[in-house]
Amino acid sequence: MNVTQSPRLAVVSLLVEDLIAAVGFYRDAIGLRLLPHHQPHPAFELENDVILVLVQEHSNSVSDSEKQRFPAVAFAVDDLESAIENLKSHDVALPWGVGERADSRWVKFYDPAGNLIEIVQFSRLHED
Repeated sequence: MNVTQSPRLAVVSLLVEDLIAAVGFYRDAIGLRLLPHHQPHPAFELENDVILVLVQEHSNSVSDSEKQRFPAVAFAVDDLESAIENLKSHDVALPWGVGERADSRWVKFYDPAGNLIEIVQFSRLHED
């Protein structure tokens, strides 16, 4: 990330025990719109292409390593490789390396306070 590339808030991910109750809460009590295309992790539209993602925690099946990956705040960038170079130049450890799906690539890491941060490059933005 350099001065010509300003990251944008993209995703907030929360780990939940009861996925059905959490979906109902964010959809019904909070009034967020459930997005149809983010299975198996339900996602809700916030604003400005920002989404809230719910990831179900199965107390016996989620490892401590996986639990350490949530909650997370993700920032979208246009050039992930440039962002990675910048992070490395600031001695930021990338404990999980680069993750990838058909529509995105990302890295996750901790800030100095121990908060989990993700930098993500989308190949196409949140299409319905």
